[in-house]
Amino acid sequence: MNKVAIGLRAQKGGAVVIALSLAADGPRLLLSSFLSTAAEGDRLGFEPYKVASEMPLAEAAATVAEGRKRQDEMAAQGLRAIITQLEAMPVVVALLVNRAGWITDLLSYSREWAEHIPVAEGLAVREALRFAVRECGLTLVELDEKSLPDPAEHLKALGRVTAKPWRKEQKLACVAAWIAAI
Repeated sequence: MNKVAIGLRAQKGGAVVIALSLAADGPRLLLSSFLSTAAEGDRLGFEPYKVASEMPLAEAAATVAEGRKRQDEMAAQGLRAIITQLEAMPVVVALLVNRAGWITDLLSYSREWAEHIPVAEGLAVREALRFAVRECGLTLVELDEKSLPDPAEHLKALGRVTAKPWRKEQKLACVAAWIAAI
């Protein structure tokens, strides 16, 4: 059995997911999908910090906590479904991150800097993905997106053959999964 690796690139509402099988002759794309962290029509699960910005501070913390709980549950449910679909337990999950890790209090940050609410939403999705990986008992490797090498030619070709669309997000998640597994 070849090693299976998953690459995740968070964005508002979930993450781009790429699953690779790593064989001696090179990687093979198993899955190109999207893992939702919010149910259809669930605004609180989709953008808890935006919802909280529209209410008094006294209510905001509880609102964010509920939204984040929903995100965690959806992410764990989605990751379990992906593992079932793959019919193999991944050896590693690579999560793409950036240099926004210095932000530790997302609620305060989003309330003080309203134009940065989307940053808080993206960081919340990453936290939900971390939760899901822990819940599934998988190994997590975090990779700085800006430090990744350009996608190798054969990784670009994977998408052209089997996955449409094959945008930057898919390429980055693919490279992350490949690097984390080797």
